Amino acid sequence: MTTVAQRTAFRQTLADYVALTKPRITLLVLVTTAAAFWLAAKDSFSLGLFAITLVGTGLASSAAGVLNCLIDRDVDSLMVRTRTRPLPAGRVQPVSAMLFGIALTLASCAVLALGANLLAAGLALFAVLFYTLVYTRWLKRSSPWCTEIGGIAGAMPPLIGWAAATGQIEAPALVLFGILLLWQPPHFWALALGRVEEYKAASLPILPVVYGERATRRRSLLYALVLLPTSLLLFYPLRVTGIFYAVGALLLSIGFVYRAWRDWRSPSPANGKKLFLYSMLYLAMLFLVLVVSVQL
Repeated sequence: MTTVAQRTAFRQTLADYVALTKPRITLLVLVTTAAAFWLAAKDSFSLGLFAITLVGTGLASSAAGVLNCLIDRDVDSLMVRTRTRPLPAGRVQPVSAMLFGIALTLASCAVLALGANLLAAGLALFAVLFYTLVYTRWLKRSSPWCTEIGGIAGAMPPLIGWAAATGQIEAPALVLFGILLLWQPPHFWALALGRVEEYKAASLPILPVVYGERATRRRSLLYALVLLPTSLLLFYPLRVTGIFYAVGALLLSIGFVYRAWRDWRSPSPANGKKLFLYSMLYLAMLFLVLVVSVQL
């Protein structure tokens, strides 16, 4: 019986530490990193360097997730969606989480610095620190601009992937950065609009709380509109992708604009959920089309 209980406790502890790393976000980070590396490397693709880049970037994303959970444990305890997370629920102690986050950060820097280059390692460290200190600790608690400015950290993975493959940052990498920067606000707000009261209870001044739901939906539509031409820059004028990507990006972006427009014109939980789900499909498909286009 003791052995069974110990195994159960171990599995629960392991699951809690994995949950702190926010694995779903890390998976999305790895998709965008991989696509940028693939586009940058082209004929000089190295499987070993590719694997190192994904491991190092994954560690950085996991570190940011852990440190975010550590800092946000007080507000997480006030929201229905997050109150059962390991830290507010008391299943993981703050000191343990802090040490775990620091260890992941150091491991990320070591993997990228030794296996790729210092630029990639520096970008990963910047992303972790920006997300943890600028977004989580400061902006999220003080400004309705937290989503737009904080999105800088979330848009870093393509820069890391590109830097790891080439040792520099070039125009296509900046476009990929811009795509993620523009994509994040409507993606997040579509989810947040269904939980405005929770954010109010936690005293978090996100855009829907400060400026209202209609203004938030209007800004989401604006971001979707700007995202459309931005996504096509890889085709023209940069010409690093072909017509396959151009057509795919155009159709996907039109769909994003339509879903944002529908949510603005006919606001409802159903339309907000459709926009949120489409935003996830949009990003995954856009980067898939990008990878396929490189091979055509």
